[in-house]
Amino acid sequence: MFKLQLKLLPQRFDIYQVWGTVKYKRSCPVEVSHLDHLVLTVKSVPDTISFYSSVLGMEVVTFKANRKALSFGQQKFNLHQRGQEFEPKAKHPTSGSADLCLITKTPLAEVAAHLKACGVKIEEGPVERTGAVGTIISLYFRDPDQNLIEVSNYNQSTAKDSS
Repeated sequence: MFKLQLKLLPQRFDIYQVWGTVKYKRSCPVEVSHLDHLVLTVKSVPDTISFYSSVLGMEVVTFKANRKALSFGQQKFNLHQRGQEFEPKAKHPTSGSADLCLITKTPLAEVAAHLKACGVKIEEGPVERTGAVGTIISLYFRDPDQNLIEVSNYNQSTAKDSS
């Protein structure tokens, strides 16, 4: 069985390297271009709105049936109150299970000062990590649901143009 899998691998995947990272691209007629939104299941929609709008400057959006979302760039987080999720929903909606990386052009020293002023404890950072398109420098902290939030700057010398 193992030999069969190895034999099929080159036929099913194109292998290439970006910034020292080996990537596998599956041959498929569907090409995903970007993330539109994701859903955060939260203990308290008002607490989540307060945190993300004051700490990260996200815009509050109200849509269908008084649903709430947090908008930034061309993406948004739709918010589901735990126990009152909208259908369809995740099989096991859980608050506090997300690990999100958000990119900012604001220098991380300014981000760190703002987090401190907001009473948000930095768990780690600044540390170097590998982002989707190059090297990033990151700070880590938690939101009210204990989701891990990573706020990062791209190292401009290694990031490929994502515009």
